[in-house]
Amino acid sequence: MSQAIESKKQVVEEITGKLNNSISTVIVDYRGLDVDEVTELRKQLREAGVDFKVYKNTMMRRAADNAGYAELNEHFVGPTAVAFSNEDVVAPAKILHNFSKEHQDLEIKTGVVEGAIADFDQIKALAEIPSQEGLLSMLLNVLQAPIRNFALASKAVADQKEESA
Repeated sequence: MSQAIESKKQVVEEITGKLNNSISTVIVDYRGLDVDEVTELRKQLREAGVDFKVYKNTMMRRAADNAGYAELNEHFVGPTAVAFSNEDVVAPAKILHNFSKEHQDLEIKTGVVEGAIADFDQIKALAEIPSQEGLLSMLLNVLQAPIRNFALASKAVADQKEESA
């Protein structure tokens, strides 16, 4: 009996550590997804470096209390899975949101982003942020626009002077 309690304590400590160490955590209800769909979701998350786990709700509640996120406890009802990311804040939200568009059975409940509890709308907004590469591309376009416009204007002036000569 004490061995079972010890193993449960270790799981709670593991979850608490993940909650404290992750920069982005998203909690979802996966009720209704079949095995192939869950496997595909796990694959997408794994490729992005996101840890996707299913834990018992009682263990999640205890870990949330230990980590200082007691407000999450109301969401640990029914089949619940958690995506933890230690590297990318946007990745779990983006992958899970895009997957939920294709598979209506996946429901995003809540999450923790950089230590603050985030509701569905905040996670959805986070998911719609362009990737880092996309943001860098936008920045480059903004930086190149004045130079490109100056070059076009210079060429137009040169062409106009050439025509008049």
